[in-house]
Amino acid sequence: MSQHKDLQKLTLGGLLISLGIIYGDIGTSPLYVFKAIVGTTRINEVLVLGGVSLVFWTLTMQTTLKYVIITLRADNKGEGGIFSLFSLVRRKAKWLIVPAVLGGCALLADGIITPPITISSAIEGLEPLVDNLPTVWIVAGIITVLFIIQQFGSSLVGKAFGPIMFLWFTMMGVLGFSYIIQMPWVIKALNPYYAISLLTSSSSHQGFIILGAVFLCTTGAEALYSDLGHCGKQNIRVSWVYVKTCLILNYLGQAAWLMQHDGQVMDLNKFNPFFQIMPSWFLYGGIAIATAAAVIASQALISGSFTLISEAVRLNLWPKVRIFYPSEQKGQLYVPSINWILCAGCLIVLWLFQRSEAMEAAYGLSITVAMLMTTILVSKFLKRRKVPSYIIWAFLLVYFIIEGTFLAGNLVKFMHGGWFTLTIGLFLFCVMWTWHTARKIRNRYVKFVEIEDYYNILQELSDDETVPKYASQLVYLTSANFDSEVESKIIYSILQKQPKRADVYWLVHVDVMDEPYTCEYRVDFLVPNKVIRIDFKLGFRVEQQINLLFRKVVEDLVKKGEVEIMSKYKSLNKHKIVGDFRFVVIEKILSRAHGLSFYEGIVMTIYQQLKHLSLSEERGFGLDLSFVTVEKVPLMLASPEEVMITRMN
Repeated sequence: MSQHKDLQKLTLGGLLISLGIIYGDIGTSPLYVFKAIVGTTRINEVLVLGGVSLVFWTLTMQTTLKYVIITLRADNKGEGGIFSLFSLVRRKAKWLIVPAVLGGCALLADGIITPPITISSAIEGLEPLVDNLPTVWIVAGIITVLFIIQQFGSSLVGKAFGPIMFLWFTMMGVLGFSYIIQMPWVIKALNPYYAISLLTSSSSHQGFIILGAVFLCTTGAEALYSDLGHCGKQNIRVSWVYVKTCLILNYLGQAAWLMQHDGQVMDLNKFNPFFQIMPSWFLYGGIAIATAAAVIASQALISGSFTLISEAVRLNLWPKVRIFYPSEQKGQLYVPSINWILCAGCLIVLWLFQRSEAMEAAYGLSITVAMLMTTILVSKFLKRRKVPSYIIWAFLLVYFIIEGTFLAGNLVKFMHGGWFTLTIGLFLFCVMWTWHTARKIRNRYVKFVEIEDYYNILQELSDDETVPKYASQLVYLTSANFDSEVESKIIYSILQKQPKRADVYWLVHVDVMDEPYTCEYRVDFLVPNKVIRIDFKLGFRVEQQINLLFRKVVEDLVKKGEVEIMSKYKSLNKHKIVGDFRFVVIEKILSRAHGLSFYEGIVMTIYQQLKHLSLSEERGFGLDLSFVTVEKVPLMLASPEEVMITRMN
């Protein structure tokens, strides 16, 4: 909690950290935005000044107003991101799961396109200087190394991110300013008149293409909110002032350079306005800094993808996957399966599109979807905060118009590459939606019974020495939300499926909380020293290491004299030997699907395949496998059919 309070303080260190991990994506956009706006169009004043004006007002309305000022208010105990936001508002309406999942999938799809486009844009700056440069192979090498080092954690190199990005933004600001002083009148482009003029003078098709290109300047805005927990609201807001200033100076500088070539059609394979405003003596150094910034932008997005998946796993929106914590730093984690999926995706993007200008067509479409979903969730958050309805409706209207227009602009690029990220996003959505829906279907068919009805039987079984003892302490994981209930399958397992005599029966329930870092428990002694229930309340960012948590709880209970865990065997008891613990995990297997609708049947079929690829329940909960018994029981979806048979004798 103290760490969270420290992050909220405005400090020089906090400002430097925010520069290093938040602005990578949005900070590297000058590498390709103006190149995308101009394309193969003949350079003219309306295009150049209108382009800068659109960029400035997009950064102002979309990034500054929506994210920095409004969305950062949706602070979930110091954490941000679309799933944190969903956790804040999910009690308001069940349908909010749809925008949350759509937004999460769109952000993951964006994580596949960002590393190739940013690193390619930087490396391509060397092409006018080096003949026959194998750009694709160099980028592929950098991407591969980047994903290989993820398993070691980024805390060591992460300390250099802040200073490097400070150097990057300062360099962009200085380079842009050096051209603005040559042509100071370009500053008039900040007038929205030029943005409107460009859009109204272009054909509708051309206008949408320009909007699709302009949108690339704000693609990293979601990261401002997603990384709230790493930097704190105040540090993000103050550092954004410096970042936005440097970005606008650079865009104005590029505009000034382009206006010096009024009337020309640029070969953008050779002339990227970003590198053209660099002095020739500085090119190699500038490209090196640009490449470092591109790698940092990619690293930030990869780390964000890991966090997103870990939250999805805790919220039961993604199959359980192996998650490692390579360093002690808060929020540092590594998800091997996602790492290699992202790596393969990035290399496929590179192989498919080859050059950054081709990747621009695939970029932006999925992130527009994510922004629209965030708009919906933020409106619900504002309602929860008792903001007047007319303000909420004004917010929705303004951002549906802005983001809907950008979505239409990006849809124009669908056939040129936008299909790729949408396909990836749709695939991810199918996985998340299937996992979420299948869990609801399974829970629908789980039968609960009143545990009070079995107190006497459990006590008698525990004392019945004619039954071989199964374990001293027998632990079951239960999904029952109320301590008065238990799954009928657990009772069946204890009493009928090889009667399991134990000194103490434990029921352990895990409840994922809406707060990120809650770690609490409650103990109910249903039958003193015979049947005990523990409810863990864990935040959606807390690792569910049930084995360790359960052991810690038992130690606390023993210290307080609330439970007795010494072995009841006479030979062991006299030596004060602790009794054995055994976990039983009941895995429900789909037995017959004819009780399901066609849609639910498809969902459960896909779910079964995903289950084979995911971690088992016992591994997912971090249980010691040497003390775990897995019992497979049928999940009955329909009553057994009546069988008619006749006796012959």
